[in-house]
Amino acid sequence: QERLVESGGGLVQPGGSLRLSCLVSRLTLDFYAIAWFRQAPGLEREGVLCISKNDDVTYYVDSVKGRFTISRDNAKSTVYLQMNNLKPEDTAVYYCATDLLDWCSGGADLWGRGTQVTVSS
Repeated sequence: QERLVESGGGLVQPGGSLRLSCLVSRLTLDFYAIAWFRQAPGLEREGVLCISKNDDVTYYVDSVKGRFTISRDNAKSTVYLQMNNLKPEDTAVYYCATDLLDWCSGGADLWGRGTQVTVSS
């Protein structure tokens, strides 16, 4: 069964950084677009960033532009979300997911279980 496993979450102070990882198993990462989503308490899940099969990047929210970047290492079957200058409003459970297509369509198919990111002083 295909799996996506997130890691790297934790507690960080405002202005700090975290790097999340999404390890993909039992599927060939090269063929997939991968997106990061997040869900804050009491709010709906929202898309954050996506990277296509061809490394094209799509931002789904403007609030992370200039602070978050996404990258992939197909040899390691891993997609990364580098988060800098974190703000309390970035607090959420972060999920990675395969897109329905090999480019960033906004849809999602296979999901990981998420990793908690808490930004607080």
